[in-house]
Amino acid sequence: MVLFLLLAPVMAVRANAPAYADPGAPLELRITSLIDAMTLDEKIHALGTDPSVPRLGLRLSGHIEGLHGVALGGPYGWGRRKNPDGSFQDEPVATTQFPQAVGLGETWDVDVLRRVAAVEGFEARYAFQSPKYRRGGIVVRAPNTDLARDPRWGRTEESYGEDPFLTGTLATAFARGLQGDDPTYWQAASLLKHFMANSNEDGRDRSSSNFDERLMREYYSAPFRMAIVEGGARAYMAAYNAWNGIPMAVNPILISMTVNEWGEDGIICTDGGAMTQLVTKHAAFESLDQAAAAAVHAGINQFLDRHEQPVHEALQRHLLTEADIDRALRGVYRVMFHLGLLDPPGRVPYAAIGAGPEPWLTEEHRAVARWATRKSIVLLKNSPVVLPLERSRLRSVAVIGRFADQVLLDWYSGTPPYTVSPLQGIRNALGAQVDVQFVADDADEAVRRARAADAAIVVVGNHPTCNAGWNRCPDPSEGKEAIDRKSLDLGPEDLIRKVRSANPRTIVVLIASFPYAINWTQAHVPAIVLMTHNSQESGSALADVLFGDFNPAGRLVQTWPRSLDQLPPMMDYDIRHGRTYQYFKGRPLYPFGHGLSYTRFRYSDLQSPSELPGDGSVEVCLHLGNAGDREGDEVLQLYVDLPDSRVARPPRALKAFRRTSLAAGETRKVCLPLAARDLAYWDAGAHRFVVEAGRVRVSVGASSADLRLRKTLRVPREFAWTPDLRQARPAD
Repeated sequence: MVLFLLLAPVMAVRANAPAYADPGAPLELRITSLIDAMTLDEKIHALGTDPSVPRLGLRLSGHIEGLHGVALGGPYGWGRRKNPDGSFQDEPVATTQFPQAVGLGETWDVDVLRRVAAVEGFEARYAFQSPKYRRGGIVVRAPNTDLARDPRWGRTEESYGEDPFLTGTLATAFARGLQGDDPTYWQAASLLKHFMANSNEDGRDRSSSNFDERLMREYYSAPFRMAIVEGGARAYMAAYNAWNGIPMAVNPILISMTVNEWGEDGIICTDGGAMTQLVTKHAAFESLDQAAAAAVHAGINQFLDRHEQPVHEALQRHLLTEADIDRALRGVYRVMFHLGLLDPPGRVPYAAIGAGPEPWLTEEHRAVARWATRKSIVLLKNSPVVLPLERSRLRSVAVIGRFADQVLLDWYSGTPPYTVSPLQGIRNALGAQVDVQFVADDADEAVRRARAADAAIVVVGNHPTCNAGWNRCPDPSEGKEAIDRKSLDLGPEDLIRKVRSANPRTIVVLIASFPYAINWTQAHVPAIVLMTHNSQESGSALADVLFGDFNPAGRLVQTWPRSLDQLPPMMDYDIRHGRTYQYFKGRPLYPFGHGLSYTRFRYSDLQSPSELPGDGSVEVCLHLGNAGDREGDEVLQLYVDLPDSRVARPPRALKAFRRTSLAAGETRKVCLPLAARDLAYWDAGAHRFVVEAGRVRVSVGASSADLRLRKTLRVPREFAWTPDLRQARPAD
């Protein structure tokens, strides 16, 4: 009786409250209750990126950018405050900035991706909930899960690379890091970009990416499937382009594949202005109301467009019904409930974020930025051995290049709380006892300083915004959103030649968003280090590598060609025509997976079961030894080929990898999982994935071109997977 009296007030409140406010009610009932409580105008407004309902006291979340750090500032001015008169006011919030996405990919480290994303999700929550800021949102447009099939793509910097298994594995890790480990609530929502086959900028608003269903299933859509099915991402953005003539914003596979097969049940949004482009660029519809209605029917439930008037007109013309909008909004509010935005703070583990110190000023987040940046650095060449430089043998160092004294940001960057440039990092590492001379652009002065120095460090690369306005890139070798590259040449290579002639101990630091055809540099300069832009700890991490405080182990995520002649036409989306490491013709400058170390690793004793069940997995194990005198990481890469397949397969395809740290002289048994499901091909006629019976040739090594151990397994019996990807059954 006493317990009843204590609970009676709570029960009365719950009884009088709408179901959407009851955290104990079933989720789908709560969604229905909320939508039923909204007016038609509120529902139409919620089809934009902010589904808040002020009349009901509901402040919910819009979108923010977050490819490599929360973006509430930066060159593009993300997260500007809107004034009462409709104008915008720049008040950037400083947030932790990491290497560009391609650099995060070059870590080949799922722990790095997950930890970076966890930091980002925490900071997004902090800015959104802190009384000081109340800015941004916790639906984060990241990761970019597109595949970088061509190095000319202007947005190569946003991708984790050209391989679907690597990209899907890293995208899965990033999505999990953003969303957190709580079984009920998310720290932030991961919104994947851009579904799918969106890797040309020139003409992207009207172009069609054309290829068969097998490539769609096995290559272009595979990373998205992994991030949704395995990573739990429940939001994505449809791409501008068409696939085989049907624009992605109205493509039937949004529902038939991602919803019905993969279980996507959250936000599916257009890209910016894509609804309008259905009329003005793709010419798929005669009017905006038709375009809006078709998008909603295809599965779109959020528009990055001026959508309200077209949706009203679609309702008036009976192209849409209110019930259609209600169905669409269920996915939007499903995400909001997962974020805990309609529940009491005491129930949501992330609700208290925003009460403590600003996280981007903490040593913990600074350390994560430096750790991730160190791991992203790739040693492309070190022969004859120049690196690491020994501090005790240096009296003077010449640092050359206009990018040496800057940390450059891209369109999707936020504003970092501080930056350490390459020049500052080198000076900090060497101290006052070494004379560090800096020359920005003067070639004659650079030669004079290089000749007098014990070592010359030439810092070159691209400008990530082309140092120009939107849709402008004066240098044809540079690219960015809206512009593809027209050249792979590195303009400052002439400066490198002059410095190298003056000092044989020349190190080139290439800070780049994409591959360059640096043929002369590779042939004549002893040491080349690659890193990407944007990290606030760029200079500190670079100095750690140059002076041996950290042993580099980054690996390339794209094939680097020697020239444009080695590439198919830009709009040829059939990768079998010579694109990516899987089908590349000729000898590349650097192969996919390439990267060196300051130590040497021995591979031996490859072991695995002789059979791989068609519905199971095995472990492929080997002994990995560090044969050098310094600690280091090796990135083990496992590739397969399937000689007995009834369909054409690539000569090699990545199916497992692991970054492993070993002490000097240490040998360790390392095992890599190999799942039969990852060997399946798509049978378009039967509409299913098939794992074939037959031989599986496994190769393990340090890159796609440096395979050191081989073994053949056998799949004893064919298996087929139904399209929902959840059940395996014997093939008929």
